[in-house]
Amino acid sequence: MDASAAAALGAGIAVGLAALGASLANGNVISKTVEGISRQPEAKGSLQGTMFIGVGLIEALPLLAWVVGLLLYLK
Repeated sequence: MDASAAAALGAGIAVGLAALGASLANGNVISKTVEGISRQPEAKGSLQGTMFIGVGLIEALPLLAWVVGLLLYLK
């Protein structure tokens, strides 16, 4: 296997694993937020705001992995 094929394979695996991890984390954060809202409906605004910040930070991981994958592939 030459270096460019290995770089493409590594980039694809990195991006795929990052997307998998982010989707699992997003599902966990959202389910816990819904659970918290069902337990304390008056805290809905606070919980939703915190959830959106958390989901935004979680979504940064696949974007960074995509950039690193592109850098590996184009090198």
